[in-house]
Amino acid sequence: MDIFREWYQNRHQYAKEWKEKTGGKVIGYFCTYVPEEIIYAAGMLPVRILGSHEPQDVTEPHIFGMYCPFCRDCLAQGLKGRYDYLDGVMIAQSCLHIRQAYTSWDLHVPREFSYFLPMPHHVQSARAYPFLREELSAFKKAIEGWTGKIITDDDLDRGIEIINANRRLMRQVYELRKKEEVPVTGLEAMYMVLASQMTDKRDHNTALEEILNYLPARNLGRETGDRLMILGSENDDTAFMEMVESVLGATFVIEDHCTGSRYFWNEVEPQEDRLAAIAARYVDRPPCPTKDWPKRKRLDWVLEMARDWGVKGAIVVQQKFCDPHEADIVAFQKALKEKGIPTLFLEFDVTVPLGPFRIRVEAFLEMLRQEDLF
Repeated sequence: MDIFREWYQNRHQYAKEWKEKTGGKVIGYFCTYVPEEIIYAAGMLPVRILGSHEPQDVTEPHIFGMYCPFCRDCLAQGLKGRYDYLDGVMIAQSCLHIRQAYTSWDLHVPREFSYFLPMPHHVQSARAYPFLREELSAFKKAIEGWTGKIITDDDLDRGIEIINANRRLMRQVYELRKKEEVPVTGLEAMYMVLASQMTDKRDHNTALEEILNYLPARNLGRETGDRLMILGSENDDTAFMEMVESVLGATFVIEDHCTGSRYFWNEVEPQEDRLAAIAARYVDRPPCPTKDWPKRKRLDWVLEMARDWGVKGAIVVQQKFCDPHEADIVAFQKALKEKGIPTLFLEFDVTVPLGPFRIRVEAFLEMLRQEDLF
């Protein structure tokens, strides 16, 4: 499992080496609604733009201080030149804060290609399917104009299969997390998903196939402890995950966020019209809160996961100032409570204060264990 951590920690070096080895273009993206299938069909490498979890002091002239720390951290990476190897940058319609990070990046860290994909917010509308299909067609033409290469149906089939294979393999790993003695920690699962957003998925697929040969029989050498779910805003805070699992002895067995299950859960189902098939996948995927209306469909999905993965308690996280997830928190805590699953709310910033968070999580776990006595 260490390969995923190494890829994540050395993601910039990986992309630079991939670019040198293949001669292909690398495009950075800000939101997981970006259709990677089309990018792979064009022979390019999509790399998700994430922050560094370091206090940053360069974004204030470019973005409001009351915007979420995640979007400001992402923008800081561009302003500091961490992603200087990117040939292009793009976003799919997302929340206001990350859209501003993209716009500021495009203005102040220009690349040879940039693209804003108007992903519909109202995905529960029947019109979302044809709307997105046409937007994907426009995106495909823009990529073709940039690269000078026509993307054929065979290219799209190849791109779809690369991504679908990755989704299937990661689902197999996640199924193993249902076991009483979990063979994968939540931290390892996070590294696995993060690495898939930054590496060539063909490399990632090979690594997944190898670990799945031994993972079902793997023994972590530790008790699973309290089975936790983590859900809410974007979360790639590995230090927090490690603290909860290694220090406090619990295990995150499932999660709902865009650096976890929400990213890869459903596949592209075959259709003669490949762009329509890709569009349907992104319309139907587990939604982020900007697209989960008028009915909170993700709520039922989260409750189903909590049941199937035997969750005992849930940690609900919110990036500071994250309006879309803030609007969800009360409803999710209420629904989980009605199912007998206690929750702990934590507000994240660029750097998580592990000391105070340890105390709060420890108290939460103690409450869960006290309930077992009655």
